[in-house]
Amino acid sequence: MKKWTSLTLVMILALVLVLSGCGKNNAGNEANGGTKAGNNAGTETPKSDLKVGLVTDSGGVNDKSFNQSAWEGLQKVADAKGIETKVLESKADPDYEPNLNKFVKGGYDLTWGIGFLMGDAIKKVAAENPNAKLAIIDNTVEAPNVASVTFAENEGAYLVGVVAGLMTKTNKIGFVGGIKIPVIKRFEVGFLEGVKAVNPKAEVTINYVGDFGKPDAGKAAAATMYNDGADIIFHAAGATGNGVFNEAKDRSASGKKVWVIGVDKDQSLEFGEEITLTSMMKRVDQAVETITNQMADGQFPAGKNVTLGLKDNGVGLPETNKNVPDDVLKKVEEYKQKIISGEITVPAE
Repeated sequence: MKKWTSLTLVMILALVLVLSGCGKNNAGNEANGGTKAGNNAGTETPKSDLKVGLVTDSGGVNDKSFNQSAWEGLQKVADAKGIETKVLESKADPDYEPNLNKFVKGGYDLTWGIGFLMGDAIKKVAAENPNAKLAIIDNTVEAPNVASVTFAENEGAYLVGVVAGLMTKTNKIGFVGGIKIPVIKRFEVGFLEGVKAVNPKAEVTINYVGDFGKPDAGKAAAATMYNDGADIIFHAAGATGNGVFNEAKDRSASGKKVWVIGVDKDQSLEFGEEITLTSMMKRVDQAVETITNQMADGQFPAGKNVTLGLKDNGVGLPETNKNVPDDVLKKVEEYKQKIISGEITVPAE
């Protein structure tokens, strides 16, 4: 009986170890409350006691754009330094403050708020928790414990406007925006200026759908523009913009050639080069990575605001643009240098 008991205990211990190992391998990096500890199989990752949380806007972490870029930047730090990270998705504006507080009250060392619309919630949470560290993308929050990052979207949008103005064959171009807030207005204004600089005859149709998380609304807006003769649409609409790509893909499948200009990330990697003309890169990932690293190194830029433009490589076109001819890219570079030098000042509103 004793021998049987000892053998049973050994077998149970072995089973526990196997199940424990499986649990670690399945520890996900999932959206709603998913975490990542920065451990890669086969590599040695430094271990850290630091925890960083990220709150998305209503577009969600898998928006193929803005929020996803922020999360990817945070994962680079997790992989490099072993920081524990977690993301919470906001379905609507009322979710911002409670989601931020979950991280702050949970003892997280840094809490990110992604998006202009989170400004008021960040300001309130920061004031109520003066010892907490928070950071925000696309808004400036005047608080001693908040780091703010904004971008000169108008400068990058100007360059894709140059591309659209030179490459349209119908002289009809579209712009689909999410919500009409200052950051998206900068995309619109810069894009219009770029088109006008190289093709004053081109007509640009503007449509704000009023949401960052409704692909169906983006698809409907794109359908109207394409039906009216537009052959290029630039979107600055988060997950809503995915619908613009879906409409372009449907039309491409039926033999009609139309283009989409992506935003925030190189969206040809997600939606394909057959419909993605180029993208207006906005290096949200770099901004999140940089400030998180600074926090980890004890150099958190509390109370400071950084604006990233063309001169900082914070906005611009992807490194590879297979659908844009060399002569157009040369013209884009000319305008880029004029903006950097100050010869051209791109309006923001």
